[in-house]
Amino acid sequence: MKAIVCPRYGGPEVLEFRDVPMPAPAVDEVRVKVMATSVTSGDSRMRAARFPPGLGLIARPFLGWRGPRQPILGTEVAGVVDAVGAGVTRYRPGDAVMAFPGGAMGCHAEYRCVAEAGPIAPKPEGLSFAKAATLCFGGSTALHFLDVAAVAPGDRVLVIGASGAVGSALVQLARHRGAHITAVCSARNADLVRDLGAEAVIDYATTDFLGDPGAYNVIVETAGSITTRDALPLLRPYGRFVAIAAGLPDMLATIGAPGREGRRVIAGPATETPEHVQQLADLAASGVLRPVVDGSYAFDAIAAAHAYVDTGRKRGSVAILLDPAAQG
Repeated sequence: MKAIVCPRYGGPEVLEFRDVPMPAPAVDEVRVKVMATSVTSGDSRMRAARFPPGLGLIARPFLGWRGPRQPILGTEVAGVVDAVGAGVTRYRPGDAVMAFPGGAMGCHAEYRCVAEAGPIAPKPEGLSFAKAATLCFGGSTALHFLDVAAVAPGDRVLVIGASGAVGSALVQLARHRGAHITAVCSARNADLVRDLGAEAVIDYATTDFLGDPGAYNVIVETAGSITTRDALPLLRPYGRFVAIAAGLPDMLATIGAPGREGRRVIAGPATETPEHVQQLADLAASGVLRPVVDGSYAFDAIAAAHAYVDTGRKRGSVAILLDPAAQG
C-alpha cells in the first residue's frame, strides 16, 4: 500500500511517498480502507520535533532521537471496513467508520487496522468522510480537558486559540455544557467562533486579553501563548488554568496543592479513549459538534498540507483525501 513516511525530523520536505507492507487484521481487528485523514498540529510538531519548552530531551527517548519512532504519522481516519479478523462481530466489510488511533499514529496510509473494541465508531450518516476524519483530534482533547476542569453551566470560560482544531471543538462543547465562552483569536476568525457559540470575542492583535483580572472560572490555552504566571491573576477563586500546549514550567506548576484561593493548573497529555470516539460521533450526528475543515489536500500533496499547518493560521482542521469522493 502507499503511505507517507517521515524518516527524520525536519520540514515538510522530509516526507516521502512510499510503498509499505499492507497490514493484516488480527483476530480482534478491523482493517479500514482510508478515505480521508488529516494533518493536525500534532503531526506538524512531531515531524519537526517541535516539542513544548523544556520537554525536548524528555520526549526524544520515547518518540525517537533522529526521527519519529512511528514514521507514518496521522492520528485520525475515516473510511470503509474492507477486512475483519475472525473474532470481530460488530463490524463487517463495507461499513463506514471513523477511528482515532491518536498517539499511536499510522493514519497517513491507504489502510489502517484498529481493534474492534478500540477507538472506532460507525461514521455518522450525512457526514462526509473528510469531516468525520477531522472530528477526533480536537474533539477528544476538548472532551478530556472539559471533564478534568469540571466545566459546568454558568462557568465563564476563556478559550485562547479558539479557531483551531482543539479550540473550535472546545467552544462548541463548552457552550453545550452551558458555559459562557469568551474566545481569543484573530479578527478574521471572529465570525467563525461566534457562529460556533462564543458569546464574546477578543482580537489578540488589538486587545490585551490579560487585562481582566478575576474574570474567569476556566482558562483554556491551546496555543502556548501564555503561561501559568499570566493566567492565574485572571481566574476567580477556585478557577482552573488548562494548559493544553504546556511546557515543563506549566507541568511543574500542577504539582502540589492548589494555588492561592484554590486556583490550580491542569496540564499533561489528554487521555484517548474508545468512548470519546463514539461520543464525538453521537455529538456530530445530533448537530451539537460541527467539524470545521479549513481545506482539503490530495494524499500526494500532504507536504503542502504540512506547510500550511506550520503557518499556524489554519481554521479548524486540514483534511487529506485519499479518494475524491471523501469530500462529500
